[in-house]
Amino acid sequence: MDEMVSGPERGSGWQLRVLGVAALVTVALAVAVTLWGTRHTGRSAAAGTTPTPVAANATAGPVSRSASGVPNFTAVETDSFGHRVDVPESAAGEALPQAGRAHRPEDPDWLTAAPGGTDRPGGWQRVYNGPVLPFSTTDGPTGLEGDVPVGFSHTPQGAALAAEQIYWRVSARPADRALWQRLVELTPEEQADHDRRIAEGRVPAQLPEKARPLLNASDAFRIESYTDDLVVLRIARKTGEFLHGGKSWLAMRLTAVWRAGDWKVKSGVGEEQPLETIDSIEGWTRW
Repeated sequence: MDEMVSGPERGSGWQLRVLGVAALVTVALAVAVTLWGTRHTGRSAAAGTTPTPVAANATAGPVSRSASGVPNFTAVETDSFGHRVDVPESAAGEALPQAGRAHRPEDPDWLTAAPGGTDRPGGWQRVYNGPVLPFSTTDGPTGLEGDVPVGFSHTPQGAALAAEQIYWRVSARPADRALWQRLVELTPEEQADHDRRIAEGRVPAQLPEKARPLLNASDAFRIESYTDDLVVLRIARKTGEFLHGGKSWLAMRLTAVWRAGDWKVKSGVGEEQPLETIDSIEGWTRW
């Protein structure tokens, strides 16, 4: 069982509550800062997080678009932890061609299998010049309607992909009302409050520029509960301790709901959204 890691920057101070949609970007920034590990002052964060370009003719070179509609990537980077990240031609990302089948309830690894294709070129993409998001060849998204990813599979894997994608997309574009309406389940009161905050200029147009270099690929997810229309899961990503000889992950809990043929994320009003720093991801599903 995962244990909380004690320390001056952890514990109750990072047990954050999402107090409405306008606060989500604050939590996202807190995630980024925590991932970096603020107590490590021995080296520059900027120096440690600058993406490293990969040569276009290298083995990990970009995928080019063909007449068959293969998605186009203009560059390849590595994040702070050496994870390959493709830069899509479209700022919102490039859906991958679907190949193979999604998992089924009768499969023994129904709740624990990884989606296909995230370990291949295009499986991790930097969208909006910020968040690094997973894309699958078996569980979606199958396309993008403007900035909105669509076609996630009705499976635990599809829910995990959708939750990770949606959380960071709306965190990166908190004032994009249309994006929020499509991807987040809001009550009329929540939507009205969000609209009011946008009109008053209290919702930023995007994540702060300083947060973008701190956004890296996540490592794993764990399904905590699954029904056909409600999934609770956690997603884990490395903290900055990995860059200084340590080893810990930040685990964030999200709730996805199946609505009108696709997944949405609950806004989390009045619900705890704990951010736990854990020592191990043993038993988790690695992308």
